[in-house]
This record gives sequence, structure tokens and C-alpha cells, in this order.
Amino acid sequence: MIFENTGLVGLTSDLFYLDESAAKAGFVRWQWEYYRATYDCKIEDQQNGGDYFLRFNTRAVEGKLEKSDAVLAIEAVYLGKATYPHGLEYESPVPQPIMDIAAQRILQLKQLLEV
Repeated sequence: MIFENTGLVGLTSDLFYLDESAAKAGFVRWQWEYYRATYDCKIEDQQNGGDYFLRFNTRAVEGKLEKSDAVLAIEAVYLGKATYPHGLEYESPVPQPIMDIAAQRILQLKQLLEV
């Protein structure tokens, strides 16, 4: 599921501040290379079991990710259900409690980045 109108897409931040803000909102920079990075926030479904990952992609618009002053822009925000053994499934319906948590995390990150 792709989130539209989050207010995050297009926001920019230096890598150091983005990592710090993302961590405060529950995200971890999981996958990265020189010019792009993916941040994940794990959300556990307490009622039905299973895990969901709220994820956002970034791309360096200045510098490379090997330096903390690189500037990254957020490109997309989406949510998927973890599948065994490795992967995310994006098409199945998402329970409302998971959507509520995802919305809170998105808002928290947006507020931190708009300072």
C-alpha cells in the first residue's frame, strides 16, 4: 500500500538529522548504498499475528551516504505485510489498528523533519 498525501514526499534533510529523526519516530535505516536508502518501521499486529513494515525510500540529492552531511529527499512512503522467509506483500488489506499506528509514525516523522 502506497501512502499518498503524507507530506513527507519531497522533504529533504541531511543524513545525520534524518537518521536521528527517523529513529525517534521508530524507523531504522535498513538498506542503503551510495545514493539511496530505505528506512523501515516494524509494526506488530497484536490481534491477528504477523508483522507489517512501514517504509520510506530516500535518494541523495547532494553528496553520498557515506558522509553525514549528504542531503536526502524522501521519495515514497508505503506499507507491506512481512512474508516468510523474506519479503513484503503490498496488496492485502491492512487492519485498522496497523493503519492508525502507521499514520502516527508518519505524522511524528513529518513534524520532526519540518522543524
